Amino acid sequence: MSKCYFCGAGSSGKIYRTTICSSCGRELKVCKNCLHYDSSSYNQCREPQAERVADKERANFCDYFEPSGEGGSSTGSDKAKEARSKLEDLFS
Repeated sequence: MSKCYFCGAGSSGKIYRTTICSSCGRELKVCKNCLHYDSSSYNQCREPQAERVADKERANFCDYFEPSGEGGSSTGSDKAKEARSKLEDLFS
């Protein structure tokens, strides 16, 4: 089972380029919903053979797409905020 990156709703079955989240209506085959997505990696993707995708929030034709199953767009930004806060506390 995979989860929508944008709203966190669960989705079962295979995800195609045209698959839409039943909860929020956003496309599901997007980079930010992929297991290989990593904002700190080159081209924001850990798959070295994948072609560059400019818009990470739009459906694409990537052959390496695998649903991450995590969902929720706040997890990465929360970790970054927490790390930044800890760093600032070190120097204050």
